[in-house]
Amino acid sequence: MISKLVLKNTVLLFVLLILSCGSSMKKIENTENNNDATVEEKLQPMRIITGADNFEAYLPLLANKKIGIVTNQTGILSNKIHLVDFLLEKKINIQKIFAPEHGFRGTADAGEHVIDGKDSKTGLPIISLYGDNKKPKVEQLAGIDIMIFDLQDVGARFYTYISTLHFIMEACAGNNIQLIVLDRPNPNGTIVDGPVLEKEYTSFVGMHPIPLLHGMTIGEYAQMINGENWLKKGMQCNLKIIPCLNYSREMAYSLPVKPSPNLPNDQSINLYASLCLFEGTNVSVGRGTETQFQIYGSPFLPKSNFSFTPKPNFGAKDPVYNGKLCYGEDLTHIPKVSKLELKWLIKAYNETSSDKSKFFTAFFTKLAGTKILQQQIENGVSETEIRKSWEKGLTDFKMMRKKYLIYK
Repeated sequence: MISKLVLKNTVLLFVLLILSCGSSMKKIENTENNNDATVEEKLQPMRIITGADNFEAYLPLLANKKIGIVTNQTGILSNKIHLVDFLLEKKINIQKIFAPEHGFRGTADAGEHVIDGKDSKTGLPIISLYGDNKKPKVEQLAGIDIMIFDLQDVGARFYTYISTLHFIMEACAGNNIQLIVLDRPNPNGTIVDGPVLEKEYTSFVGMHPIPLLHGMTIGEYAQMINGENWLKKGMQCNLKIIPCLNYSREMAYSLPVKPSPNLPNDQSINLYASLCLFEGTNVSVGRGTETQFQIYGSPFLPKSNFSFTPKPNFGAKDPVYNGKLCYGEDLTHIPKVSKLELKWLIKAYNETSSDKSKFFTAFFTKLAGTKILQQQIENGVSETEIRKSWEKGLTDFKMMRKKYLIYK
């Protein structure tokens, strides 16, 4: 009897021990899983902090100073507050707002004259830097100690915000005003491609000898303007860059607001440089539709399954081919491009049914920065051979560019 009872208790104890071990193992597994989750959470990429959000680096510099600010609707912090409103909340003494192409609120058409005015929300005076007054006049800078520059660039030579940067740097250098650039990521920051601008084709849509896609942030670009002595008479701007934090140019970056009226989304921004060359041809890039810089077409291209009819809308009061049926190609869902694409331009030229001598306009040379590209397309040079003709210029530019890069 005793031995059977002992045996029974022993078996019971053994079963309880196994159950206890199993429970403990589950606790250990749960603990390990929790630890893994914590580690995984820690390994998540940190949020990119723009120069505007990196305010601890620049607010102390603005105390007791009179401030001018070059910005538009893209000058916002991560909490969606506009930089101007943020600085006023911090009791920073803003004197004037300087507005680039498209205006302070970013609603003007491309090329539309932007007039001076007053911001209805803050009452601050707004000075237009587009039209006849691309560079601030001496009297417009009177009393300003520091100028802040905060505009979202998209990495293309003919996107005019970097031309505005040049003239602001020149004005600040000539009037002994420090310039603080609040840096922002370049959404096309991995792409360096296209023909390098030739000096004789310098204009507001191409001011410097750089390729069509430069692969730099606007802060890095400001350093290049200074470093390469591109300002008038070799002047040097007293320049300070407030960098982005947790950023490398390989990171994807989706803009929180439209940088200009006709760049409504990531796809249009990625395709902008490739399709903007059509602005120097008889082909529409979709102004007057809801898919600007994601489609192209004209009345002179062959009938196809895709067509659109431009009509006046936000950012295009009188679009090219207003009310006319255009045939072309829909690029809204193609994969992201990683170079300057020429295939659509070459295809459109070859398929244009009207007089091909009217395909290109004089504006094309300004956009391309060279006459050679138009000649190559007209002469039937292959895209591969066209790209080979860019190689030396791109290699030289990349060597020069290295000196001014802030991010990996």
